[in-house]
Amino acid sequence: MYPLTIGLAIENRDLLEQAQACLSELPFRIIVEHQDIGDLSSFLDRLERMRPDVVLVDISNWREPLEGLVASIRGAIGDPMIIALNTSANADAILSSLRAGINEYLFPPLQDTLKRALEKRSTERSRRRDGATKSGGKAYGFLSAKGGCGATTLVTHVAAELGRHNQKVLLTDLDLDAGMVAFITKTKSVYSILDAVNNLHRLDIHYWKALVSNGIPGVEIVSSPLALASKQQPKDDQVRHVLAFARPHYDWTLADLGRSLSHMAMAALEEIDEACLVTTLEVPALHQSKQIIQTLIDSGYGKHRIKLILNRAPKRLDITPAELERMLGVPIFCMIPNDYPELYETYAEGRMLNRNSDLGKQIARLAMKLGSLEDEKSKDKKRFGLFG
Repeated sequence: MYPLTIGLAIENRDLLEQAQACLSELPFRIIVEHQDIGDLSSFLDRLERMRPDVVLVDISNWREPLEGLVASIRGAIGDPMIIALNTSANADAILSSLRAGINEYLFPPLQDTLKRALEKRSTERSRRRDGATKSGGKAYGFLSAKGGCGATTLVTHVAAELGRHNQKVLLTDLDLDAGMVAFITKTKSVYSILDAVNNLHRLDIHYWKALVSNGIPGVEIVSSPLALASKQQPKDDQVRHVLAFARPHYDWTLADLGRSLSHMAMAALEEIDEACLVTTLEVPALHQSKQIIQTLIDSGYGKHRIKLILNRAPKRLDITPAELERMLGVPIFCMIPNDYPELYETYAEGRMLNRNSDLGKQIARLAMKLGSLEDEKSKDKKRFGLFG
């Protein structure tokens, strides 16, 4: 069962006690609990910070049009399930709730009806995640534990390597704070991910092809907008919509999710199969990694879907890989050695890494492992082995 997060805004004591009793028997977590629905601005602020999957609202004393309340909640956190709780089955209240866009209208006794509604939502979310890979190619999201861990360098070069193997690859920059994919790949397109977000009503394959850039063979790129000052924060459902539209057209969809876990990164991960968490051995990076891993697991993102990548690993580690894995709670998927001089020279010359360099070879191996592909040497060994 998908472990939903719940927000409560319930003034009526009987409704609150019944809701809490029901939730105590389910694997769901209350992350917002608000008892003064009249203080709407404070409630919305808490919703925007915590972003629960389901919001339970007590409308027994609500005297304003419900359309405004529903619009405010969706404006704060995108598209949660909104359940209206009332003390009775008032026909007019039920009708106005449905017209306002509320998903469920419930009244006492809540135990069975609330449980069924939440289990239904949980099942829907589980099916959405479990069936994600069936809707198109595989999708990976790369994020740095903190700034400077190297997720952008890795995702761009992994994309290039997959493109070399006759794979159709999408590389999209969802890091609206830094947006370095265009710099590394030398993408010149005037369009960005925000053009897709702002034109969902006309998003089809023809419009999409006008947005992407073909700076790397086999790789289509959608960059972050250039002007930092003009960057808006897309809503969660807009990000999911764009990724859900794009991924069926590619073998691989790779997204640069920036640093740490932003609201947009969490939304994107709804449409992404596996998260590649890039860290270094710096203490702040390891601390952030542990926090990110725990947050992902608590939100229902399975531990098996987290790929931990140790970047800039020294030749001699002060901590063993096994100790590091025990500390962070997930296995190390790949270790990339430190080669700062090579990387500095690469970017100073305005090019991408030479794939024949030591660092380039290591990143190529990462791409092969992620893509379950074979490198040319392995293919040659098998080919010659067939003939003795």
